[in-house]
Amino acid sequence: MLSVDEQLKVILSGTMQVVPLEELKKKLAKGEPLNIKLGVDPTSPDLHLGHAVPLRKMRQFQDLGHHVTLIIGNGTALIGDPSGRDSTRPPLTEEQVEANAKTYVAQAMKVLDPQKTTIVHNGDWLKPLDLSKMLELMSQFNVARILEREDFHNRYTNGLSISLHEFIYPVLQAYDSVVIKADLEMGGNDQIFNLLAGRDLMRSMDMEPQVALTVPLLVGLDGHKKMSKSYKNYVGLTDAPNDMYGKLMSIADEIVPMYFRLCSTLPVDEVDAIDKAFEDGTADPYKLKRQLARNIVDLYHGEGEGQKAEDAFDAQFKKNEVPDDVKEFPMSLVVTNDEGKVYLAKLLADLEICKSAGEGRRLIDGGGVKVNGEPVAPKSYNVDPALFSAGTTVQSGKKRWAKLV
Repeated sequence: MLSVDEQLKVILSGTMQVVPLEELKKKLAKGEPLNIKLGVDPTSPDLHLGHAVPLRKMRQFQDLGHHVTLIIGNGTALIGDPSGRDSTRPPLTEEQVEANAKTYVAQAMKVLDPQKTTIVHNGDWLKPLDLSKMLELMSQFNVARILEREDFHNRYTNGLSISLHEFIYPVLQAYDSVVIKADLEMGGNDQIFNLLAGRDLMRSMDMEPQVALTVPLLVGLDGHKKMSKSYKNYVGLTDAPNDMYGKLMSIADEIVPMYFRLCSTLPVDEVDAIDKAFEDGTADPYKLKRQLARNIVDLYHGEGEGQKAEDAFDAQFKKNEVPDDVKEFPMSLVVTNDEGKVYLAKLLADLEICKSAGEGRRLIDGGGVKVNGEPVAPKSYNVDPALFSAGTTVQSGKKRWAKLV
């Protein structure tokens, strides 16, 4: 295995907190593979690049020679993680959780090395817990301490509801660490309370406590909010190669270094060099975005697919003769109606391509509206929302253009 300092250079790249760092150094100094834990609740069937950030860090641990345990939270998902929430999560059925778990594992294995990954389901040990064991676990935690965590504190002080079962979530996540004997647990930066709860419970059970490591929440394509489907600023791991490439080409220049560090497979030294180039003004953002998009498409779709997507992007760009100064508009303008469709005539007005929905209908009927270079058929007022994603261009004629970001 590499020296402690060499390993830390990789481990600390793109991390937010390591608590406590000195304990991690001592664990690494033993020269033995550590058991790295990541717990995920399959609350959705599809993952995006934001979900993959901790998976990328897990892969780095694997490449350093450590053992990783991916816990599928088919037990904890029945409660729902309250971290970062201002309201109680709607409950999922066991059938929904199990269906989501299957697709989650398939997508996670695009990042992790399947041969070096142990996959377990915490429902195997959480669901059989009897009352006496639950009481034993819950007695190790203090209600006042739990209320100190930011999300609960905010909800409590603002008079918002906190369901009693939500208090149990960090207890059960902590018990996961006890069961698998974790040396280090990873999570998003909003998970720090849960990770430290695992340290506390392991210590109370006379076990060597795990180290807590957090990674940042990935900023979405809009460059401001965290990546989320609800914000329509995400890159899905199952997006088609051309769509994935196009979305990544739309990101703001200033977040390119973050995406290289958190989402790409580039070595740390190369990412450091990209950071430096942005700092001293020598970076070419457009060229680097192309490199980033190729790398990420290759990662999720296979070697060579990134170049194919780039060729398709270049061909489409040239075909459409997209001007360099196209005005950009947020994806939030793309809204669906009661039929699940996008009223294109109004969207044209919102994109300042025309002055009103009535004028938008006339443009559509005249055959002069194109989405990503493809003509929209006359009378097509309500269209499929799948037509639109970050990077999509909408035009009427040769002079009226808009780009969604």
